[in-house]
Amino acid sequence: MACPLCHQRKARRACPALGQTICPVCCATKRLTEIACPPGCGYLASAREHPAAVVRRQQERDVAVLLPSIHHLTERQHQLFFLFHGVIARHTPDGFGRLNDADVADAAATVAATLETSARGVIYEHSAASSIAQGLARALTAMLEEIRAQGTTVYDAEAALALRSIEQGARETRKVAGDDPGAYLALVGRLLPVNRAPEAGQSASRGGQPGSIILP
Repeated sequence: MACPLCHQRKARRACPALGQTICPVCCATKRLTEIACPPGCGYLASAREHPAAVVRRQQERDVAVLLPSIHHLTERQHQLFFLFHGVIARHTPDGFGRLNDADVADAAATVAATLETSARGVIYEHSAASSIAQGLARALTAMLEEIRAQGTTVYDAEAALALRSIEQGARETRKVAGDDPGAYLALVGRLLPVNRAPEAGQSASRGGQPGSIILP
């Protein structure tokens, strides 16, 4: 029986997420990106302990693409970068729209511009070009406000730097990926430990306990 994902290789592995048998190559390359693997999957646990060569090469390529946009960040700014990406990973646009790399770049740039203006003592809220990007911008702003409401000090300038790194990463990845509109989202999904759905009773803007993650 052929793999239902690639329709080329022989299906050999029972996938608990899909309820189907797929080939080892699709299992290795699509896990946690195109396939929402459950934590109890034996193949997932084995891969984390002993990643296949193809996965290691993909990780090395991903790091090489992402590193130029984040190498200059401080530890606090890295933490903000991860928290913002937690919001991005969980964000679902209103209606039938689908989030893509251009929306991520636009939203990050919009919130960063607002914060940079605020850091100069001017209150002005910038707007994103699309409704999808504007919705994500509101979610990013809400997460930042929530962290501050918990008593954690986050300066406008440092949050803006983290957002500018997200903007740069999304724009640069699009140049490398060509026609793939979701290449950056897929890349960070492979690299960053963020949850794609909030737990029951948890705010959608939170990735656990943001106030305890950001250093005071």
